[in-house]
Amino acid sequence: MKRILFTTVLACMMGSGTHAQQTLKEGAMPELPPFPEIPAPLPVGSVKMGDSNKFAEVQLDIPITDGPYKASWASIEQNYPGTPEWLRDAKFGIWVHFGPQAAGESGDWYARNLYKERENHHAYHNHLRRYGHPSEVGYKEVLRDWNPTKLDPEALTQLYQKAGARFLMIQGVHHDNYDLWNSQYHPWNSVNIGPKRDILREWADACHKYGMRYGVTFHHEYTWWWWQTAFSSDSKGEKADVPYDGHLTLEDGKGKWWQGYDPRLLYGIDLREYETVDKNAHSPWSPPKAGIFSRHLDYCKWYATQWVLRMMDVCAHYDPDFIYTDGTVQGPFTGDGTGTGYKCNAMQTVMADYYNRMLKKRGKVDVFSIIKFRRPTNGAVNTAEFDFPDTINASQPWIREAPVGDWFYAPGFTYDAGSMIRFIIEAICRDGNAALNIPMRPDGSIEPECIAMLEEVGRWMQVNGEAVYGSKAWHTLGEGQMVDGKLKKLPGGGLGKHHADFRFSPQDIRFTVGKDGSLYAFTLAVPEAGSQLTIRSLAKGKAKVKRLSLLGYNGKVKWHQSPDGLVISCPNNLDFATSLVFKITTK
Repeated sequence: MKRILFTTVLACMMGSGTHAQQTLKEGAMPELPPFPEIPAPLPVGSVKMGDSNKFAEVQLDIPITDGPYKASWASIEQNYPGTPEWLRDAKFGIWVHFGPQAAGESGDWYARNLYKERENHHAYHNHLRRYGHPSEVGYKEVLRDWNPTKLDPEALTQLYQKAGARFLMIQGVHHDNYDLWNSQYHPWNSVNIGPKRDILREWADACHKYGMRYGVTFHHEYTWWWWQTAFSSDSKGEKADVPYDGHLTLEDGKGKWWQGYDPRLLYGIDLREYETVDKNAHSPWSPPKAGIFSRHLDYCKWYATQWVLRMMDVCAHYDPDFIYTDGTVQGPFTGDGTGTGYKCNAMQTVMADYYNRMLKKRGKVDVFSIIKFRRPTNGAVNTAEFDFPDTINASQPWIREAPVGDWFYAPGFTYDAGSMIRFIIEAICRDGNAALNIPMRPDGSIEPECIAMLEEVGRWMQVNGEAVYGSKAWHTLGEGQMVDGKLKKLPGGGLGKHHADFRFSPQDIRFTVGKDGSLYAFTLAVPEAGSQLTIRSLAKGKAKVKRLSLLGYNGKVKWHQSPDGLVISCPNNLDFATSLVFKITTK
């Protein structure tokens, strides 16, 4: 075993060499290699991670759809025709961030946090009350019992469309490693276990029916270190040192409901022998120290290969308009950040296959790949959570995302249409797009207050959509109150009470340029009827204003330009909520 391991390490350290990209026969899909042999675990924290800076990126030998795209950034950048215009036209989308972790009603990362007895985590206590102790009844039982009987993708897609959304971001698999489709390469999926439904197919069919663009999101790259809490045990009490169910084997399932389902394919393997893995598993967020899982290189390659094939499966059979990978660094499997553990061209392989496949199927590549925090790269769209840049960012297409409340459901969320509308405005005035997650209860329904919020957003978008859809940033993103020398902006974090209570002035103004070339000015609060607004960015001498109107108002609006700015007399009957939008024509 030592000799084999050393040879594998040496080969990887020497580099992968070059090879011709294998191609798939028409209609074929690659085979997943067998699960590799795993060395016996060493004591927790006793093994140093391999140096990712000295580890040559492995070139995966996975056959892909034939075409001009090869599994390298150079090939992708050279061949990609540019991000499709439909993303700029769409501007606003809904995140369908929904899966069995909603069952815990504990917010985000329930699957990981239910094993956090050491931290006295609320998810651990919620799990004890609902299911039992995680050494006996773990997350796999949550999957077995989860059945969202009120989930109606068609009705929700209609509702989201009425709210003004032009695309959906649909969760395919979260960090919990449970596929929400009829997965060819992963048995722990929603068709085999739990609701016995192809949930992704239902969403895709609804989007096709109502002409909604949609993408599929994949969060399973760093599952292997994210799941390490499942290999722990209680630190005190009658269950102290009794292992949680992450340690179970295929043989342990004989005669049980999960017979034939290997827990290693759900929870991964015990990697706590590597420095900082166990410690950081019990932190609120941190990935382990950057590096390579160098004692498990055969497993690393298998893991990355399965990661690729699951995404290829969706691209081949569900026809998404984009794909999305989660992370904090330049791409999956980078050896650092969320990509800790291995270095390979997994993402490039997925993208090359996806783009070649779409070229054959659609005759053009009008799709894209979202790689969170990726630097400007032709073929990739960037995204990040919560907060907004302080300046306009037109360097690449991007989406700013946030949940209403949290990424998974918990009781007591605040539903406020104004927060959603201001989030959209803050994104588009900076030349970005917005995607907001609507929390669904474990049964797949959404709360009545949430429906009312979406309906109010829809009414606002119906009136003001021409300032949103297809817009781009003006040369100035906005004006108004300054905080520490920067323009006051909506706070970061999931949208909640803090955002609903956050106060802007009517003089806090944002700008976009519409598809027809008109300038649009958004107030972030509704002024008093009959009051005056002054837009300083349009002072006399800076621009010549020809016409001005208020969207949603049929009467004439009085205005004049002065050396101080464009002075607008607001009508005496203002029946508006959240934001006024002025359409301005300049010479």
